[in-house]
Amino acid sequence: MAEAAILRVRHCQADIFCRRPPPRCPACSRPLRDAGMSAAPLRLPSPFRHGHRQPRAFLLRPTAGTFLGGYDGKSDLHVGITNSHGVVYNYNEEGIHRAETGWEQCISIPLVQPDMFELLQEWDKLLEEFSVGEAWLPHRYEEHDHNCYTYALAFINSVLTAQGKQQMSKSEFTEKFVIPQTKKASKYITLHQELAANEFYIVPLPNQGDQR
Repeated sequence: MAEAAILRVRHCQADIFCRRPPPRCPACSRPLRDAGMSAAPLRLPSPFRHGHRQPRAFLLRPTAGTFLGGYDGKSDLHVGITNSHGVVYNYNEEGIHRAETGWEQCISIPLVQPDMFELLQEWDKLLEEFSVGEAWLPHRYEEHDHNCYTYALAFINSVLTAQGKQQMSKSEFTEKFVIPQTKKASKYITLHQELAANEFYIVPLPNQGDQR
């Protein structure tokens, strides 16, 4: 699903967000062609990735719909772990799923560095062996205490333990890895929603002389 680009133009002490670069500033109506480098349109990087193209990653997406398809910021989220081929292992009340579609718009957090050669080779085997454990049978699922996040974090911690590293709590993993990405996503979703309703979204820049 192609994602329409969001552009930023800076003029009149404001960030002007739009889909297509305007010939004139929507705030002052002056031409932007000769307004300098700051007024050149800059494409904002999307925080979302095609999950099936993200090997060995922790993925996050809405349980229903997509982030840019009406997500309200409060609905339930679903998480999964990809193998080296982008198959998403995820856990719900029906047990373990190995999804090859459905995760095309996600927040993605890479889990393996390029220099971790042994782990790169072993990842698929470790993920499959972990996923067939009795802990992830359908009847063990519990919405709040034994869910998709429990599964994903337990696998990550099993890998950390095998490497002789310290395990991470849910709050620690969330704060260190997930929240920075969801903050970026939240800002991008806001811009997307504003530009669905208006041609421009203008955000005044803070006054650099203001010492407050």
